[in-house]
Order: sequence, then structure tokens, then C-alpha cells
Amino acid sequence: MTTVSGARPSAPTKFYQVGSFAVGNRLLPEAGSVQSSRERANTLTSGHRACQGCGEALGARYVLDAADAAARQAGGSVVTVNATGCLEVFSSPYPESAWRLPWLHSLFGNAPAVATGVAAGLRALGREETRVVAQGGDGGTVDIGFGCLSGMFERNDDVLYVCYDNEAYMNTGVQRSGATPPAARTATTQAVGQAPGNVFGQGKDVPRIAMAHEIPYVATATVADLRDLERKVTHAMGLRGARYIHVFVPCPLGWGSKSSHTVRLARLAVESGLFPVFEAVHGEVSAVSPIRRQVPVEDYLVLQRRYAHLFKPTKDVVTISRIQALADRNIRRYGLLSHSQEVAPVLPDSATGASSTLGARADLNDAPKED
Repeated sequence: MTTVSGARPSAPTKFYQVGSFAVGNRLLPEAGSVQSSRERANTLTSGHRACQGCGEALGARYVLDAADAAARQAGGSVVTVNATGCLEVFSSPYPESAWRLPWLHSLFGNAPAVATGVAAGLRALGREETRVVAQGGDGGTVDIGFGCLSGMFERNDDVLYVCYDNEAYMNTGVQRSGATPPAARTATTQAVGQAPGNVFGQGKDVPRIAMAHEIPYVATATVADLRDLERKVTHAMGLRGARYIHVFVPCPLGWGSKSSHTVRLARLAVESGLFPVFEAVHGEVSAVSPIRRQVPVEDYLVLQRRYAHLFKPTKDVVTISRIQALADRNIRRYGLLSHSQEVAPVLPDSATGASSTLGARADLNDAPKED
């Protein structure tokens, strides 16, 4: 081997691949996911009736497989309690079921209460190795089941509750929920009048409400980073007491987006600041997923027909700016950008109409066309 005069000594080659655990064409053995394992449970198996590109089906499979793997590793098992909603309907049309673990369904709004009862019953039987996971959509969580959920938090019941947030009542015809973002068109917030779409200043930020209960663990996640979702579920399963994970799951049918854009939309929601990804322990934020480069909210909005009225016949610059202000406030609130990156000044709530929004520029021609 010849050495060039003046050349620096050779150093070990370092491999950098953003968002991946691969080196070359090999997956690092210590970084294998639950889904990559031959031992995965396939708790939500094939044959269900979810729409193409359903973010909720994707999220639920990763959540329950990770929960089941964590429980089995600890020598236990999992029982799941499901609220009424899309997930329940597409996965269990009588007499069929796509679930491969103990699964219960009762009513739209009582999943947290039923899960609490299941946990209490298991404890009375001395079967504390069997863990309880409750799950529901934003309608059954943010609205109809909110009282039961708050009670579960207040009592610190030993239940992991997972909310799959697609920002409306999709199963019953895309009606507005307490998680529907400002200006979004739904069946009950039509794109008509001087302020079309959902109004500003309404709704609930349930992760922050959960934090106010000072429960052991609160986290947000999206289907754009499934490894992060797996990690948070695994961590939550290692804890006792009430735990809450809020998962952002785009809905092509209700949002008027392409089925192939589900993961892309979830990523843009995070990168714009509209959906902050963080963890909290006993009411205090303990970790955040930083944004490398903030993208304008317009990149996210333009890909969805529920926001089509913001772009035609003319662009509604004022409303888009108000949504941008909400994203900027989330970034400042959770410290999602490095100090070298600047965010526009945050407008007061009276100007932004603060509401339930959790929190390369797309061309208008990329937006799905109206039917």
C-alpha cells in the first residue's frame, strides 16, 4: 500500500444514514425492531377492512405488537380494551376478528373505565403479570370518553391508554371532533361563509391535559417514525400506573389525501411544528424530538382536500398565517429547533385563536383534486 506524502493518516470509515439503522445493505443486529423479528405477534393480522393507506391500522399494529413483545419478555401477556370507532369497526365485523390477542369492546365512551375494571379484576386474581392496554380514536378519547379517561388518570390506574388521532369522527361520516384543527373542512364544519372550516379557539390538547394529571408517563408519536412509537410503547409497558400515548394517524378518506401520502403527511405535521413529538414524566417534559429544518405549514396543508378552500379560488394568506403561528408557538413551547434556527414571533392567543392543533415547499399542483 502506498502512502501519499502529506496525506492525513487513514481513519475508520464511519457510516451515516439518517433515519435508518442500516450499514450498507445490512441491518445492525442490536437495532432490530419488533416488526423485523420472526417472533412478532401480528396482533392485528391481515384481512381487516381498513381503507388503503389507513394510518390508524399501521399505528395500532405497531403499538400492540410492541406491547405484546414487552409483556412476553417480562413473562406476562396483554389484554386490550377498544373503544368504538374506525379501529373497532374495520377489525371486528361480526363474526370475524383481525385480533390475535384477548380483545374487548364495550361502548364508545367507556374504554378507560372498562380497562380500569379489567386491571382491577386481574389484580384481584393475582394476575398482575397480565397488562392492560386501552385504545380509541380521538372521538372516543378527546370527546365522548374524556370523563372516563380523566378519572383513570386521577386514580392512576394501571392502564396504558393509546389514542389514535385522525382529527375527526371518521367512522360516522367525518364529523368534527375536539381534535379537529382550525380551518379544516368536515361534514359539520363546511367550507362556507366568511370563516370556512373549523373555527379557531376550540378543542382540547389532551397530551397536555394528561400532563396536568401528573401521571407517570405521557408521550406523543406519529406513524412517520414507527421505531420511535415502538420505543415509547415498550418504555410505557415497563412502568406501572396510568400512562398515555397520543399517536398522530392521517386518514386519507377524511382528509382527502392520497393513500400514498399517509407517512409523508405525518412527517410534515412534525417538521412544520403542528404536531410536537415529546415525552413527559409526572407532568414535566423530559424529552422532545427536535426538528432539523422547519417546513412551512403550507407544505402540509396543500396536500389535503380538507384545506382546499385555503388555496382556491385565491390563497387565504391570513388563515394560513394564523395556522403558521400555532406551529411556531408549539416549536417555542417545546424547544423543537436549535438556537441557530429562528422562528417568527409568537402571536398571543387572541390573534392565533389557539385551539386543539398539537400542536421542500409543495407545489399547488401536487394537491389532490376535488371530485
